[in-house]
Amino acid sequence: MRILIASDLHCDIAAARRLVDKSAEAEMVVIAGDFANQHEGLKELIDAIRDIRCPTVLVPGNNEREDALREACEGWLGATVLHTERTNVAGFPVYGIGCGIPPIDRDWSFDMSEDEAREKTDSLHERELTGGMFVTHSPPYGLCDEVEGKHCGSKALLEAIRKATPDVVVCGHIHQSWGAEANEGPTRVYNAGPEGRIVEVGPDIGGPAAEGA
Repeated sequence: MRILIASDLHCDIAAARRLVDKSAEAEMVVIAGDFANQHEGLKELIDAIRDIRCPTVLVPGNNEREDALREACEGWLGATVLHTERTNVAGFPVYGIGCGIPPIDRDWSFDMSEDEAREKTDSLHERELTGGMFVTHSPPYGLCDEVEGKHCGSKALLEAIRKATPDVVVCGHIHQSWGAEANEGPTRVYNAGPEGRIVEVGPDIGGPAAEGA
């Protein structure tokens, strides 16, 4: 399956329009949060990507809340907003969890503690996700999460990935690691970034199957 992945659009309407154009090459689109800037501009950004025609999965970032993202996506029939939920999109199992993990210590930020994330991801590894996708806003600790040589990702998400072994993880949040990719056992992890790229998700996802978009 050809999946267009992206994250951290942050009200960039031009980048949103480029994603719409690139989506013509994809069978699914996955956007890993941060559509708004500190809760501003969410509706305008979502309106700019509504022309995506293939099934689209979105998780909230720390710059918009879950309920606001669901409201902004109302009427977009191809969109699925996931936050601590699992579903099937185009026959493909997908689990999503948004917000900032761990918290970034900003009073406006939509965050979750590591302990809360562990509780919320219990259902992920109760049922194996082999062959599926885990869409997170925050990256797992130690993978695609570096800021000036320091790892800033979530240990709870890393633990969940190790238990569930999804084929692929799509994340964002850490801007300095946009475009980074790494393996955690059989799982391929991508920090997507706002420009988007097509990845081929299939039997060989653990190998070098991604294409630059």
